[in-house]
Amino acid sequence: MEPTTTSVFDLLVWGGAGLSLIGLFGLIWCIIYVARARKAKLSDDDMRNHLRKALPMNLGALFLSVIGLMLVILGIFLR
Repeated sequence: MEPTTTSVFDLLVWGGAGLSLIGLFGLIWCIIYVARARKAKLSDDDMRNHLRKALPMNLGALFLSVIGLMLVILGIFLR
């Protein structure tokens, strides 16, 4: 058997997968946050305030997911 070594590209793939998972958890949090707000049947102004809070988190989670997937693809491609 050959000894296994960890290359930079393996770390790139696993780091990207980790970033994508963090982004996925952020998206799940946004879905739960907005679903709870809808279930509470808030007024229009309160609902808009809840959505204003969720929007930056949603965009940040999407950004992390995309960057993570790009790192995974880059690591696989360069391997």
